[in-house]
Amino acid sequence: MQDQYADTEWNDALRKAGILPPKPPPEKEPEAEPISATITKDGTKDYATMSLDELDDFEDEDSEFFEEFKRKRLAEMKETVLKRRFGEVLEISGVDYVQEVNNAGEGVWVVLHLYKQGVPLCALINRHLTGLARKFADVKFVKSIANTCIPNFPDASLPAIFIYYEGNLRKQIIGALDFGGMSLTEDALEFILAQEKVVKTEFECDPRISGAGNRTQVSTIYGRRKADESDEEED
Repeated sequence: MQDQYADTEWNDALRKAGILPPKPPPEKEPEAEPISATITKDGTKDYATMSLDELDDFEDEDSEFFEEFKRKRLAEMKETVLKRRFGEVLEISGVDYVQEVNNAGEGVWVVLHLYKQGVPLCALINRHLTGLARKFADVKFVKSIANTCIPNFPDASLPAIFIYYEGNLRKQIIGALDFGGMSLTEDALEFILAQEKVVKTEFECDPRISGAGNRTQVSTIYGRRKADESDEEED
């Protein structure tokens, strides 16, 4: 059967004679949706909130400006990705040490925890590091059973944290006394790392220092505790 809507001379003649119905109008192509540019209160476009695809539609306005602007946006996006590249505590052994610690990369802080299973303070620090790794995903947190990483590492020196920056050792925190014992909190460990510029913290003073009265003061570098005498109440 011949298609009555086909574009042929015969069909055109039949339409003129009223035998075939008129040819339906062609469907209109959908118009492209306009790019949604954010407009500021003063009526100017807010390019800072646009995606790279949206910026492409406006680059003809000032190609040199937009190329520079896009380069900056790409750099910002790359920096954001780099800041979220870790986020968990990596378990390593001695064979991984050079690759994961010394060759961690430019601008990378590495916090290495040497521990022993069955030591309560080591287990506590591992839990705290898990939380800190999620909070500071731009820092590389790694842990290793001490003897598998450094042969004959003394148990008396556990737990031990080694801080590296760009592969160079910056700080060692060795033994239970330097951490303040089992009273160590995640906030306190964050503060210790902040003292070495590993992370940025909102704590202006050591969280291990209690309020007025019976206080415990801890060295911000070594974490050694010393109890102050209780303030005497006035009669």
